[in-house]
Amino acid sequence: MYPIKIRAIEWTGKSVRWLNTNLLPHQEVYEESSDYERIARAIETMEIRGAPAIGVAAAFAVAAAVANANTSSVEELRLLGLRAVERLGKTRPTAYNLFWALDRIKRVLQREYIGVDDLKKAVVEEALKIYNEDVETNIRIGEIGEKLIEDGDTILTHCNAGALATSAFGTALAVIRVAWYKGKKIKVIATETRPVLQGARLTVWELKKEGIPVTLITDNMVGYVMYKKMVNKVIVGADRVLGDGHVINKIGTYTIAIAAKRHGIPFYVAAPTSTFDLRSRVEDVKIEERNPDEVRKVLNKVYITLEDVDVFNPSFDITPPDLVTGIITEKGVVTQPYEENIRKLFL
Repeated sequence: MYPIKIRAIEWTGKSVRWLNTNLLPHQEVYEESSDYERIARAIETMEIRGAPAIGVAAAFAVAAAVANANTSSVEELRLLGLRAVERLGKTRPTAYNLFWALDRIKRVLQREYIGVDDLKKAVVEEALKIYNEDVETNIRIGEIGEKLIEDGDTILTHCNAGALATSAFGTALAVIRVAWYKGKKIKVIATETRPVLQGARLTVWELKKEGIPVTLITDNMVGYVMYKKMVNKVIVGADRVLGDGHVINKIGTYTIAIAAKRHGIPFYVAAPTSTFDLRSRVEDVKIEERNPDEVRKVLNKVYITLEDVDVFNPSFDITPPDLVTGIITEKGVVTQPYEENIRKLFL
């Protein structure tokens, strides 16, 4: 099997351990807590980020709250778990895996139990199941997507859809990893991904660890590198995929998709089925808007503009399905017509 060199989130048996992505690439610091409020703040402040990682972390946070509770009452324990679910559900509004994972945990909490030990065991087991499924799913996405990569390809990716955004291995970067492990001579172009620089800080760090050749560009260079025929394919991740094929991903994805279409470059999205939201319409999706200082400053440290300038800082954008060549899932590559073929994934 493939080596798993980075595990962004782990269950210790009673607590959650995570790699603080805010400190990368200069410091590799692991945090640990059994306090669901602390883990919720870690999600909000992007110590933990990436749709699958957020979902797994939230599931583990509820498991930690329940596992460490000192009560003999099943009902008290259930209510504690449900309070944790409610708090974690308010952390970030766009990434669908968060709600998918919390819904699974909530269903477990609402079952009937003879004693608190049974409830604790059931919640921990469900959280671990979500974690293990994510790792297996990511590897499968890599194996399926790798077939789309040709020897010698240069792949452009945006933001970080790697091991740091999941339990391990990644989604878009899983495709790149497997292609590399199978001996394909590929190169990657990574966008810096303003304003929080996930591409520059995280994707470059991951690819360098693997020895995969990577070139960093600023976000506004994408059109030019495509014009210069320096890109063969685009592969990005997703924070939510709608039933009609609309893709919600890191801000800037839509612009890249437009440029790829103009230059005839295949634009692929890599996402597990847990990222698919079959209930919402595109107009229903809440796009998170984050702290204006993310734009006013670099890495929340140095102002690069006037301190009082108005800022618009959406964290995500929406790419229409006609710009998407295919969606790489653990069940196969979905292509047009999306509404019909996405539905088939869930039959």
